Amino acid sequence: MLSTRSAGTPLRTESDLDQNHMLELVCRDRRAAAPWSQVIGGADAVTKGFDNLAYDGGGQVEVHSAPSSSCILRLSGLHCGSCVQTIEEVVRSLPGVSKVSVSLQESSAVVLFDPLKVTQQQIQASIEESGFEATLLSDDGFDQSSSRQTVTVQVGGMTCGSCVRSIENAVSQLRGVHSVHVSLKEGKAMLTFDPKLIEPELLRSAIEESGFEATLSESPNPLLNDVDSLSTHSLPAHASSWFKLPSTSETSAECKEQKCFLRISGMTCTSCVANIEKHLLKHSGIFSVLVSLMSGKAEVRFDPNLLNTSAVARLVEELGFGAELTEDLTHGKLELTITGMTCASCVHTIESKLTSTKGILQASVALATKKAQIQFNPDVLGARDIVHIIQSLGFETSLEKTGFSNHLDHSEEIQQWRNSFLLSLVFGIPVMALMIYMMAMDDSMHHQQNILPGLSLFNLVFFLLCTPVQIFGGRYFYIQAFRALKHRTANMDVLIVLATSIAYLYSCVILVVAMAERANQSPVTFFDTPPMLFVFIALGRWLEHIAKSKTSEALAKLMSLQATDATVVTLGPENSIISEQQVVVELVQRGDIVKVVPGGKFPVDGKVVEGSSMADESLITGEPMPVRKKVGSLVIAGSINAHGALLVEATHVGAETTLCQIVKLVEEAQTSKAPIQQFADRLSGFFVPFIVIISVLTLVSWSIVGFVDFDVVKENFPGYTPSLSKGEAVLRLAFQASITVLAIACPCSLGLATPTAVMVGTGVGAQSGILIKGGEPLETMHKISVVMFDKTGTITNGVPLVTRVLVLWETARMPLSKVLAVVGTAENSSEHPLGKAVAKHCREELGSDVLGFCWDFQSIPGCGISCRVSGVDHFLLQSDKHFLLPGATTDESSLMAKSSQVPTAVAGASYSVVIGNREWMRRNGHHIRADIEAAMTSHETKGQTAILVAIDGVLCAMLAIADTVKAESALAVNTLQNMGIDVVLITGDNRRTAKAIAAQVGIKKVFAEVLPSHKVSKVEELQQRGLKVAMVGDGINDSPALAQADVGIAIGTGTDVAIEAADIVLIRNDLLDVVASVDLSKKTVRRIRINFVFALVYNLLGIPIAAGVFMPAGLVLQPWMGSAAMAASSISVVLSSLLLKTYRKPTYQHYIGKSLRSSQISTHLGLDGLHRSPAHHHTTPSTQRASTNGDQHKDMIV
Repeated sequence: MLSTRSAGTPLRTESDLDQNHMLELVCRDRRAAAPWSQVIGGADAVTKGFDNLAYDGGGQVEVHSAPSSSCILRLSGLHCGSCVQTIEEVVRSLPGVSKVSVSLQESSAVVLFDPLKVTQQQIQASIEESGFEATLLSDDGFDQSSSRQTVTVQVGGMTCGSCVRSIENAVSQLRGVHSVHVSLKEGKAMLTFDPKLIEPELLRSAIEESGFEATLSESPNPLLNDVDSLSTHSLPAHASSWFKLPSTSETSAECKEQKCFLRISGMTCTSCVANIEKHLLKHSGIFSVLVSLMSGKAEVRFDPNLLNTSAVARLVEELGFGAELTEDLTHGKLELTITGMTCASCVHTIESKLTSTKGILQASVALATKKAQIQFNPDVLGARDIVHIIQSLGFETSLEKTGFSNHLDHSEEIQQWRNSFLLSLVFGIPVMALMIYMMAMDDSMHHQQNILPGLSLFNLVFFLLCTPVQIFGGRYFYIQAFRALKHRTANMDVLIVLATSIAYLYSCVILVVAMAERANQSPVTFFDTPPMLFVFIALGRWLEHIAKSKTSEALAKLMSLQATDATVVTLGPENSIISEQQVVVELVQRGDIVKVVPGGKFPVDGKVVEGSSMADESLITGEPMPVRKKVGSLVIAGSINAHGALLVEATHVGAETTLCQIVKLVEEAQTSKAPIQQFADRLSGFFVPFIVIISVLTLVSWSIVGFVDFDVVKENFPGYTPSLSKGEAVLRLAFQASITVLAIACPCSLGLATPTAVMVGTGVGAQSGILIKGGEPLETMHKISVVMFDKTGTITNGVPLVTRVLVLWETARMPLSKVLAVVGTAENSSEHPLGKAVAKHCREELGSDVLGFCWDFQSIPGCGISCRVSGVDHFLLQSDKHFLLPGATTDESSLMAKSSQVPTAVAGASYSVVIGNREWMRRNGHHIRADIEAAMTSHETKGQTAILVAIDGVLCAMLAIADTVKAESALAVNTLQNMGIDVVLITGDNRRTAKAIAAQVGIKKVFAEVLPSHKVSKVEELQQRGLKVAMVGDGINDSPALAQADVGIAIGTGTDVAIEAADIVLIRNDLLDVVASVDLSKKTVRRIRINFVFALVYNLLGIPIAAGVFMPAGLVLQPWMGSAAMAASSISVVLSSLLLKTYRKPTYQHYIGKSLRSSQISTHLGLDGLHRSPAHHHTTPSTQRASTNGDQHKDMIV
């Protein structure tokens, strides 16, 4: 057992009760120190607490008399270990500081100090004086330990970091909660709270309301929890070493994974991809590598303790490829050109000013290049502020506009291969002319026209034309082949180098031998092969990159939507414009007011603060119709303002805009690999060695056949002439066939079959408002056999609406407009969602935001409300004046009085109002007639909520409220079912409501009252039966199921957690896009299969033909013919993928015509109790809804 050592421990006094002390536990020569308040209890109580934790070591507990407090600070501006060391040295030098620990990874610092010698504010100030930002996160957290408890809650359903943040945000807002620590790995939350202000059960309920399963795993224990709160649950991980509990040591040992993206240049085929992936994975610290040939990007996951991003890039460069780190969007980055600098003093002045400015994390200025690289916190200041700071120092500055990356246009590669083709063509045309001349003339002539013994004029000309091409035209191939062979891999470049080098060296050797032997005839050479090979290879690569650039046109079009300039305005009273300033869009900051003229592009995401217009968002969301924008509406960067000037407050700028996020998501999707592509990559890895073996076998086989039976050569070899000797004819045939095999083989067509189709498919999807996060969901979607829909916000609109107002005219004796005015005024004071829906409906029907006065308001949870209302008669009178005298003005100031004021005589009569359910009406003495009861029951069986209204003791009306079904839900469900896909509704709502909604949209299978974890179980259950499941949802509670499903589909208007967990995001919030995503997947997979047919048939037929298998049938290929065919195969695959660009998403009318036959449509005329066709039934509230407008119907029971 533990024992205490109290030597030197003073008696407790009143002042001691407000101070912390250092508690030191000595156990088996190991120590643990922790701040401890004597309010908890004496040393015996502390010992007992440790004993309860089952730490039995026969140690001692020593209480030091020096008081101690702690504080945690969040730091900004840390970049390296030097920053950490600087802060620790500065803080440690302060009097009274006993311990300090700074974490670079967590950007935080924990300090133990004597509050009698130094304060938290002094510690914070010392850090800020060192050039860093510091924010206090805790205030003497241990001083309040006696009033705190910690409870552990087991949490189910978390799938990612967004789930953790959602729980922490939801719980930390509760009154009495001191700290929240959620562990995704352990599936639990540690909550420190004040038991006087909140109970553990309320904490558990708050987590459940966030859409997760929560259970209390233990009862709170003040002492135990205070000890535990000193562990990593309430302190940053880097401070856990001060309190050496076993659980923290395990946690600190865990390896954190980091991810970076690289832009890679120089890749030509899938062998390059395999080469990079294979060699990076050999290095310790790299966990996974994913390389995309088409997008030229790589995603690398690595251990930051062993490598950094620069080291990863260098590893790629060592393989012979260009590697560039893509921009890190964690912080704002700015590159400026600064003029006016003359010496190093100017550089120092600028850097000093910038680094001392709050919000600037790093600044580097180069005098030679006149460039400045600045990293800053966009939440503190913006790019324009930085420009103004530099200009205030007397220097001129301009922004280095990089814009969107243009790496997808393949412009550099196109230029490179164009030049290579033209160079090869300069020498290739004469070679081709000589070949034609030799075929037309007597073939033996060139053997006899020797300028030297063994050297003919034709061979000399061929040599002179071939050598420059071999050196300059083949330089790129030789470099890439050398790098590949150095790392013991082989790619397409190796095959090209082998073919051209063998042909060139063989020709040189036999020519030198003939000259040395002073032969009478010059030998037949292959000098014509390298120029012709390079001509067709360069032409093929040139056309291939042009075609590749077309595959990414959809993404390039999205990138081009970004506006280049913006008009930033300064507003005065009543939104009057005081000044305007034209700036580049990169300098627009969050909170700026931007003016957008008719026909102009919205430069940033924002909210309209003045004006109204229509916006064309078709290129971003796929929505063909213009969208109305008014005050409060959100706008998307890149969309076009159709008409009407707007003032927009910037909410998201730079890389945070929707357009940039879409571009980033599509780029990452095109980097990922579909499963079928991974098979092609594996096949390509063995392809080159296989072709080399086939080429060698071809050489050996024809040599043996020729020398054993020379008649075969004479009969079948078209190039045979009597002037050739037996050995020369056999070797020529063998080498020609072997070189042709090398030239015709093409792993590129196999490697391009999938990524080109995926790139075009994801680009077309993005243009149609369907964001697909990679090749795998795009491929998997066509295999889906079950689609599970969430109800609220997915099948339904997720917002309660009034669907019916039934006025009891016989008892009410009150106009419908007055009933709505009274009800709207009463419910306007309600915070209940149904009450808000009723108030909104009344305001819209009466056309006014201000109705009457409400006082004596009382709300009874689960029942209803009661209050008194006045001022509605005056409001209705004013409304009549507006109607009778158009254009006249009326003083309505009396209607704006505060609800707390007592109504005056001008307000007219007052009314006693009771609104609620049956029980509430019965409590207030109201009898409910049988016909009203039947009407309420009718709505309730449909999953709607029916409430009653009593005014001045008389039952006046019944209102039906429901979460209405989306207009397209029934059509989407019907279309999926016609495609052979089962549709399931899964919801946490009650059985009756779920069944009613399912009946409306035609879903036959319903899972109701399902918790988030149960949704996951249902998905797993279907998957275990061999079914491919797609889950469609929008909320946090759907995210576990979205992650578990084979394909998760999130509604674009849903929560960030759901969108992060999903594989497909529907920007338009249109369920018909679920059908469109299935259709697009089928079209893309079919195109991939066609591409594979092209690639496989070409190689399966081309290689045997090149090897001479069909020579007896007269089918023989020259090496240059093989290279031309190889180039044609790659181009044909890319052009085949480009046909996907003709894909157009089916329209609403197309689905209507395809899904519903005329015999299936039931159309009725009339009002009450009659159904409408599905397309109309869900677009507006029920036709039973009453209205004050003359063209709508009143629903009354007389």
